[in-house]
Amino acid sequence: MSTAPPAGRRIDRFLRLLNDRGASDVHLTVGRPPMLRIAGSMEKVRYRILREADFESLVRPIAPEDRWRDFLASGDADFAYEVPGLARFRVNIFRQQRGSGAVLRLIPSQVMTLEELGLPNVVRRLAELSGGLVLVTGPTGSGKSTTLAAIVDLINATRAAHIITLEDPIEFLHTPKRCLVHQREIGAHAVSFADGIRGAMREDPDVVLVGEMRDRETISMALTAAEKGISVLGTLHTSSAVKTVDRIVSVFPAAEQDGVRSVLAEVLRAVVAQQLLPKIGGGRVAALELLFSSPAIGTMIREGKSHQIASALQTGSRQGMVEMDGSILALYTEGLVTARTAYDAAIDKDRVRGQLGLAEGE
Repeated sequence: MSTAPPAGRRIDRFLRLLNDRGASDVHLTVGRPPMLRIAGSMEKVRYRILREADFESLVRPIAPEDRWRDFLASGDADFAYEVPGLARFRVNIFRQQRGSGAVLRLIPSQVMTLEELGLPNVVRRLAELSGGLVLVTGPTGSGKSTTLAAIVDLINATRAAHIITLEDPIEFLHTPKRCLVHQREIGAHAVSFADGIRGAMREDPDVVLVGEMRDRETISMALTAAEKGISVLGTLHTSSAVKTVDRIVSVFPAAEQDGVRSVLAEVLRAVVAQQLLPKIGGGRVAALELLFSSPAIGTMIREGKSHQIASALQTGSRQGMVEMDGSILALYTEGLVTARTAYDAAIDKDRVRGQLGLAEGE
């Protein structure tokens, strides 16, 4: 006699389909059939149009009670869900015009190494830095969390240190190797990222990972921790090193910005800006900008001349620096992306158009 799967597991078949199809996300939206994101593109699942009752029967059983209450009260909530033997998933549930929606993103069960991610060997230097601020930036879905997890894993394997991660929700699980690792989830273990950093500074850390630096208070606390000699790893939704510097400064009132520039000039160690581009033949490939700070770049930041950082990136290859457009052009030269993809992803489109041999308007 067969039995129906437990209520909390009905959603698992979509997550197994995600895994089988090599997708990164499942989208559940009232008024639409389920969809998968595969290699950056959205594809429909052969299934009926979801009703509100379908959404609730799929999602409510896997949501912690406090996060479901948050969703009902505010229209938005985040949590993690694990399918034993398959993977963990980061879940966002939200209200939208047609009703409710959810996105479940795959978190690989194993932390990929920097080499497996195809990142240049020079990125390993980020795990060796002692004190200061390292930022991994890029749009949503660009692999920021995956890159940060690889850096933390390398620290965990090569240094005897105390690592504290602050995440919303916890994504990659880090098994202690040479390091003591404490992973804290916003909502469950700390009220906010800013409060989490404030608490972490009293807990004798060597490294603090801040899952998202999304407001002034969090950025301020991250800068304070970096000033105290803690290695702070964080993320921002910016597309280049120049925009990252400008973003940090711009969240503060004008009267405070000179002071923020001075602090940032002292504590910034590196910026990794990345984006994932559609790869010829399927899949995606990372384009990467990598800035290592120096006295000259510190002066540019301090004097409000962040626009000059772009030139420093172009001439900084001997220091291991990589600029975004150079990385994109290299992918095109290697036959990994099309000219149109390279042009669309470029920062200085006029410069890149000429190097791609595209005519005006192409």
